[in-house]
Amino acid sequence: MRRDVYSGRLKLNGEEQETTLRAANNYADSLVNLERFEEAKALMRKTMPVVRRVLGDGHRLTLKMRKMYATALYKDDGATLDDSREAVERLEATERTARRVLGGAHPLTTQIERELRYARAALRARETPPASQA
Repeated sequence: MRRDVYSGRLKLNGEEQETTLRAANNYADSLVNLERFEEAKALMRKTMPVVRRVLGDGHRLTLKMRKMYATALYKDDGATLDDSREAVERLEATERTARRVLGGAHPLTTQIERELRYARAALRARETPPASQA
């Protein structure tokens, strides 16, 4: 259903309208929740440059999309070590921007910080070989 909303907004308003960008974010969120990470990443790779250009780096929607993309990177079962490193780097940069723009107590900033902790744990797990291989 969210795909239909996004498609409709895209046709009606074009890709640079905030309502279209919100619909894309909601659709990507659904894809991540369904663990359809490749589709989510493809959508966000297409949409993130637009949201950054239209709304700016510090806009909440931009920050949410950046967080979600990094989440899709590291949560994917097929994620590589490089994917995990990229996720951590992106979340660190997103957290710095959120803290500067929104403040440390803002709910989105705390969500990004939590996701960063999870991404760092996933990175450590991928960097450490299983005990049977050590």
